[in-house]
Amino acid sequence: MIEKILLTTSGTGQTEDMLKMLMDIPAIQPAAVTVLHVVPPQITSDGMTEKLEEGGKTLAEAIQRLNLDPSRVNPILQQGDPKDIVCRIAEQSDTDLIIMGSRGLKRIQSILENSVSQYVFQLSSRPMLLVKDDVYVKKINRVMVALDKSESAQQCLKLAIGLIRDIKGGQLILVHTNPDLKLKPGEIAANPNEDPVLLPAINEAKKLGINYKCAAPEGKPGERICQLAEEMNVDLLILGSPDRRPSIAKGIPDLDRLLGQSLSDYVRVYANCPVLLVR
Repeated sequence: MIEKILLTTSGTGQTEDMLKMLMDIPAIQPAAVTVLHVVPPQITSDGMTEKLEEGGKTLAEAIQRLNLDPSRVNPILQQGDPKDIVCRIAEQSDTDLIIMGSRGLKRIQSILENSVSQYVFQLSSRPMLLVKDDVYVKKINRVMVALDKSESAQQCLKLAIGLIRDIKGGQLILVHTNPDLKLKPGEIAANPNEDPVLLPAINEAKKLGINYKCAAPEGKPGERICQLAEEMNVDLLILGSPDRRPSIAKGIPDLDRLLGQSLSDYVRVYANCPVLLVR
């Protein structure tokens, strides 16, 4: 369960709004929160002093807006490369969840424009909640989980159930896409309630009395997941993102993902709601 949260703030408010919505969920309320603001290196010492003062104000204003129990909040102001600082603080604080803003840059853009969230997504082993700048953050009622047979998908389901079971009127949406299924004109898709990947999750939801819907659409997984998330007005999408990096390449970004070849990278860019990526 989520007991330690690392919130990165730049003063824009999107990530703060996301944390507020999470804090409405009983399972999240006891969590300790580290609020981090990073000031990039400046050319002159005077410039650095000025930026640190501005950063201190940004951090203080963010803490005030969050209105959390002061005993459970740890504000941190750091100077340095934001990408490296976020990864380091996440490890040092042993965080269970990183919340970051994202511009939703596509493919090679994220390399050329030195995306902080993309870098952290690549190199951190921690679950990461990305909130795009153009996404409207809503109260969390409908949580979608994309499922397959992987261990990370099972972790996603466990996390989603832990969140949704405490939300009054909440709904769990279970999705398993089948890229190999090609329907002919007039042909009806299989009943999602009988999908072998979804069945264990359906049974768990029934056992706990959780309101659920399920879907097992054909087609490209990334496109269909994003389409369903929009159609079903999803408030939070949870998706597994297996760690494929060999130990020798821990410090090297995964070019397949950076170029948009992975499911998690596609959903990160195109989903119209906050996306929680689970390792």
